[in-house]
Amino acid sequence: MGQQEQVAPATGANGVRGVKSAARTVEVLEVLAARGNEPVTVRELCDAMDAPRSSVYALLRTLTELGWVRSDSTRSLYSIGIRALLAGTTYLDTDPLLQVVQPHVDEVGRRLGETVHYGRLDRTDIVYLATRHASSSERARNRVGRRLPAYSTSLGKAVLAQLQDDELEAHLPPVLEALTPRTITSREALRADLATVRERGYAVDDEENTPGLRCFGVAMPVRSGVADALSCSVPLERLTAEHEREIVEALHSTADITHQIVRGLGGLLG
Repeated sequence: MGQQEQVAPATGANGVRGVKSAARTVEVLEVLAARGNEPVTVRELCDAMDAPRSSVYALLRTLTELGWVRSDSTRSLYSIGIRALLAGTTYLDTDPLLQVVQPHVDEVGRRLGETVHYGRLDRTDIVYLATRHASSSERARNRVGRRLPAYSTSLGKAVLAQLQDDELEAHLPPVLEALTPRTITSREALRADLATVRERGYAVDDEENTPGLRCFGVAMPVRSGVADALSCSVPLERLTAEHEREIVEALHSTADITHQIVRGLGGLLG
């Protein structure tokens, strides 16, 4: 008899047992994607996944042949492949809500003269789906598809503040690591900050993710279960109290406009 497909011991909420090799394949891609432009060795990948070298190496060979992973000439360093890009761009091209939001991200970015982001909560991270860079931005690199911890960004905190206490923990990693000296790394301090977000009506990332930048974020309750948010990033050297008020008002106005559009479309957006 041929070797049977291994199945993971855990059973999901829908009662279906997961296929172990499929889960491990996805884990390989997620680890590589999280590394960004930094290639990984087989040993580093095994350590990150807590998996045996033989199975990880076999997966890497298969994924490399299929284009989902790329390697250097010595096959000792691995990074994400072009097939992952194709899958990601298909998601962006077919997401109906993104098609509604994108023009408004561009418009509010032009009006404010600042960098504006649209993102979605995915487990413990915020994934950037659209960005409109300020023309004067020195940090004008494409963030679309990038992910950052939700607890360290105004986008993420705007969404996390909408969750019940029993839902929040599922969207936090075991350890809140510091991305900058100002990142909130205490669960107690984060909960207090989220309470302030609810009271104030918008989230603030005060150099918690990038030194020299303050970011303002508002949730976008356009679907049942808030998962999306809009944010604006401003270098501290040109931020004033008046400009902050202008930014927050523009973000709220944009969120309200898109909410009305989505309501008008009814069930077309899922």
